[in-house]
Amino acid sequence: MSETLTLPQKHVEHEEKVKRQPPYNVILLNDDDHTYDYVENMLLALFGYPKEKGHLMAKEVDTTGRVIVLTTTREHAELKRDQIHAFGPDPHLTRCKGSMSAMIEPAPEA
Repeated sequence: MSETLTLPQKHVEHEEKVKRQPPYNVILLNDDDHTYDYVENMLLALFGYPKEKGHLMAKEVDTTGRVIVLTTTREHAELKRDQIHAFGPDPHLTRCKGSMSAMIEPAPEA
């Protein structure tokens, strides 16, 4: 009599694809009521950027009117935009009445 041979079942795992959240840019907008020093200090305080990187970003926003300061998830981008809006006026300029402006926009996906 022959014995029945049972082969082990092949276990197929279904990979779950992780859906990534679309990226958003936090964009700092230029104005004439904030100094480079203010921008550098704000970027250090809110983003941890060293003075050198802050200076390059301050120069870019001054010459082009805007600079991308961070690319992240929408929720984090909204938080960082709000932190920029709440940073306060530039203490070096008496005409300065408040924080710089910032906005978020969808970033191109890589």
